[in-house]
Amino acid sequence: MKFDRRLLIRSLLAVSATFALPKILFGARPDTAFDAGDSESALANMFGESPAASDRIVLKIPDIAENGAVVPVTVSTDLENVESISVLVDKNPTPLAASFNLSPRSLPSVSVRIKMGQTSPVHAVVKADGVLYSTTRNVKVTIGGCGG
Repeated sequence: MKFDRRLLIRSLLAVSATFALPKILFGARPDTAFDAGDSESALANMFGESPAASDRIVLKIPDIAENGAVVPVTVSTDLENVESISVLVDKNPTPLAASFNLSPRSLPSVSVRIKMGQTSPVHAVVKADGVLYSTTRNVKVTIGGCGG
């Protein structure tokens, strides 16, 4: 049997892409923050501190969500050096609905659709230059989306 170097290299690349590439592309999931039972625990597990209120964060979300299974959320800011943007829903079974790590070259704006089980405050938390900022809006849900 002849040694085929190209086959070996292709095999090694395939194996490394299978295991390493998803972590590089998608990042690590903050399991302890997503598994937290309330918003304060999720923030503590993710950042270790509480955010300060800021009027420089724009949280676009409907005041009344007719269907809690699909609630559109857009978070944007004019803060400099934004590192991450997270969305938390106080009364959800999993309060941390979404979290995005941003590169320094990305626009500090994210859009996502979340589920809401019931009427609840929704928090947008932005980490910029190592400091946490947040804004909150109360959203009324008429039909729950988290199994309710």
